[in-house]
Order: sequence, then C-alpha cells, then structure tokens
Amino acid sequence: MKKTIIAGLALTTSLLMSSVAFAQVKIGVAGPLTGPNAAFGAQLKNGAEAAAAEINAAGGINGQKIELVFGDDVSDPKQGVSVANKFVADGVKFVVGHFNSGVSIPASEVYAEAGIVQVTPASTNEKFTDRKQWNTFRTCGRDDQQGGVAGDYIIKNFKGKKVAVVHDKTPYGKGLADLTKAAMNKGGVTEVVYEGVTTGEKDFSALVSKLKQAAVDVVYFGGLHTEAGLIIRQMRDQGLKAPLMSGDGIVSNEFVSIAGPGYEGTLMTFAPDPRKNPNAKDAVAKFKAKGIDPEAYTLYSYAAVQILAAAANEAKTVDGKKVAETMKKGGKQWPTVIGPIGYDEKGDITRPDYVMYTWKGGTYVEN
Repeated sequence: MKKTIIAGLALTTSLLMSSVAFAQVKIGVAGPLTGPNAAFGAQLKNGAEAAAAEINAAGGINGQKIELVFGDDVSDPKQGVSVANKFVADGVKFVVGHFNSGVSIPASEVYAEAGIVQVTPASTNEKFTDRKQWNTFRTCGRDDQQGGVAGDYIIKNFKGKKVAVVHDKTPYGKGLADLTKAAMNKGGVTEVVYEGVTTGEKDFSALVSKLKQAAVDVVYFGGLHTEAGLIIRQMRDQGLKAPLMSGDGIVSNEFVSIAGPGYEGTLMTFAPDPRKNPNAKDAVAKFKAKGIDPEAYTLYSYAAVQILAAAANEAKTVDGKKVAETMKKGGKQWPTVIGPIGYDEKGDITRPDYVMYTWKGGTYVEN
C-alpha cells in the first residue's frame, strides 16, 4: 500500500512538472493585419515573431514558452476593442500593439481592467500615456516630441513661405498636425491653409485645387502613407510641386508605389533608423536572410516583446501589475534591438526619439 501511495505521488508530481514545462505565456499582437494599413500590421507581426523565437530558444519567460496570439483590428477602434476582449477571453497576459493611436487608446481600457500590460510599438498620441493608466507603455516616442521637431524644421527652413497643414481627422493624424502647427505658430509661422480629409478617401482634387490657389510652398500632412501618397500623386498631376512633410505614419515602402515619382523630396520625422542600431545587427541579418526588410516598426515590435519578457523574468511572475511596476522601476534601462529603453511613470520612453528624413532613391535618408 505504501509503495502504491509513493508511486501515485511520484506520478502526480511528474504530471504537474510536465504541465509546467509545457505551459505557455500568451502574448497578443494586435494591429491592422488586413486593410489599407496592413503593411504596418505585418511589421508588428514580423517583429514579434522573431523576438518570441529568440526568447523561446533562450528558455522563454520564467521557463515557459511564449505563444503569440494575433488580432486584426483593421485600424478600426470598435474592432480594436473586440480584439482586446477576445485576448482577455483567450488568457493573454501581455499585448504588443495596437498600431493606430485611435485604436490603442480605447483598447487599453479593456486591458487595464483585465490586468494586461500593453506596449505599443507605434501609437504616438500623447493621450495614450497621459491618462496615467498603470498598464500603458510604448517603445516609440510621442507626438508632442515629433511635432516639435517638425515645427522647428518648418521655422528654420520655410519661414516667410506659405505653409499648408492637412490632417486625416484621426487622433494620430490630427493630433500630430495640430502639435506641428502649434510649434510653428509659436515660432512665427502661420499656415495659409488648414484642412481635414477622410481616411479611405481617394479623390483629393478639391484639396489640391485649394492648395494651388493658395500657392503653398510646403504641405504638412498628419496621417498615414496611403492618403499621403495619393495626395502627392494628385498634387503632381495638377502641377503643384510643393514638397510634402509628414510624420512616422508614412514609414512604409508602400508609400513610394502609391505616391509615384513625386514622392522624391518628401520630408518625414521618424526615429534614428532602427536597422542601423548596432544592437540590431544580428536581428537585421536574420530578417534579411528570410527576405524581410525590418523597416519602420518591425524592430519596435521586437523590442516590445524583449522588454515584456525581461521584466517578467526579473519579476519572476506574469502578473500584469507586478510586471508593469518592474518595467518602470528606478530608471531601469532594458536592453533591446533598438538600444536601451527606460520608462517614466507614465510609460513613455525616457530618450528623445525623432530626426528629419528625406525620401529619395526609393527610401528615406536622414538629413
């Protein structure tokens, strides 16, 4: 009888150890996997997959493997909330995403209530972290930083010229355009045109006619690459040669094909090229071996997974609030493929992160 009990205990212990060994930590990856912004969703997916593979090969999170769960929000806030609720139901512990600020903001409230830490690689609107929720973090910068860089550039290079400010009416696009406008206004530059367009719109002829009539010298656009590319193409078709300036929403190789030859000379604010960061050398080589260009937010997504895993390992738990506390702890700098990242109390990165680029020769080059 004693031997039977011992054998039973041994079997139970073995089964428990086996279940621990095969348990997985679910990380949700959310973004526009389909639709006009699918190129950005692919970047988030590629980055997260590569990081998870590397971390799993090194032992995972507290001895458990990472399992990625994907959610397609098609850049729609309502769909983003649906994705968030599904992640909660699926037992997701952490989220990398979303892409659009207008999606990340409402989704973050679902995650906060469910105890889930959210790290966005791309949502730059200040409201995302300014609400001081416990669970919101970024690996990118903020639009007030980005708008300041753009506004200062306009003051320095276009003072005395006619500037138009156009936005796509979204929290990201309008927010960035308004911050750029505020920065340039403060420096003595007042826009001659201020207009909003609708995402998904194809015909911008009325806008272009207005820009031509105002004889603008430069057009600042707050929005994404699809609308930006179409606006440039139609500006050139109508003979308007003014350069366009935009933000990190146009950081996609698709921008060139949409805009056509007129893309040359487009100005853009973005972080120092993450592909050139010495910390990314091995990761970039692995991506290129697979035929993937880790452009734009690919490595920002990679970094988000790295930070979540490192913080959970240090906290020795996947409890969301404890991991969030660890991420913010004492100015800690987390090593990532885009360099060390530390967080302030709001979940914003503590380093400045924007420079000016010019699109030429099929890519963007730092000024």
